[in-house]
Amino acid sequence: MRHRKLGRSGLDCAPLVLGCHVFGWTVDEATSCAILDAFVDRGFALIDTADTYSTWAPGHKGGESETIIGNWLKATGKRDRVLIATKVGGDMPNLGKGLSRAHIIRSAEESLRRLGTDRIDLYQAHFDDTAVLFEETLEAFARLIQSGKVRAIGASNYSAPRLAEALATARAQGLPLYGCLQPHYNLVTRAFYEGDLRRLCLEEDLGVIPFRALEAGFLTGKYRSMEDTVGAARGAVVARILDDRSLDILRELDRAALQFDATPAQIAIAWLLAQPGVTAPIVSVTSLAQLAEIFGATTLTLDARTLMRLDMVSA
Repeated sequence: MRHRKLGRSGLDCAPLVLGCHVFGWTVDEATSCAILDAFVDRGFALIDTADTYSTWAPGHKGGESETIIGNWLKATGKRDRVLIATKVGGDMPNLGKGLSRAHIIRSAEESLRRLGTDRIDLYQAHFDDTAVLFEETLEAFARLIQSGKVRAIGASNYSAPRLAEALATARAQGLPLYGCLQPHYNLVTRAFYEGDLRRLCLEEDLGVIPFRALEAGFLTGKYRSMEDTVGAARGAVVARILDDRSLDILRELDRAALQFDATPAQIAIAWLLAQPGVTAPIVSVTSLAQLAEIFGATTLTLDARTLMRLDMVSA
């Protein structure tokens, strides 16, 4: 499988990232491990998690996803076949949040312990922290890189001006540069990434691994009315974007899916893979059947007319 360079991180990966925020939340440990096996055995490697997954679930305290991944690594011995991306900065109960030096170092040690590994391949600032100087944050990342505990760093949820400032600080102080960005980006949510942020990523050769590639499952076509969102784990998220525009996008996805003998989810992922700067979309699944469907997106090449129609309906 052809790999793509993950920006200036020094890493490369096949064109899908497995999002693991559902592990231990809507997916039990046995199914999570089966999904990880299938993903890696198919030739994919980059798995994305965070220390805060899944603090939002009743009774959870964070670290559930990392712990499942760590248990899987121990049971299978597949550490050298995966690239582990995790994140720091979100609010962890009793541990705090942010990108201070102390919090980053402490959080990295905790993530390494839960993952049962000696290194994090890609350590990402989960959220921008305006209360901490970039120099302090990047010095902490530098310390982790120098000790061999982190290979590369990235940013998530950063605006273009703040990301540009972080890169400028790194250059001025001789500190590590963010090698990639994880933005919220898909056919429904385009404004955050497109524009200044995309231009910056292209100019700086940053890899882009968009999260919520299927917009909480909406772009699979499973939600077509407010009634469909009732009782769903992510129904409240979908309800916020369910409007005439988003339904028009679904209708266009249906048309393209019929043309390419594919599914709406496969078309939505293929559209992302065709966008400038995008390295690999992050996709999360709750079953092996869903994973098999997503694999099909990597073999699709959408023609110019289909891309134009999707661009227009989602503009």
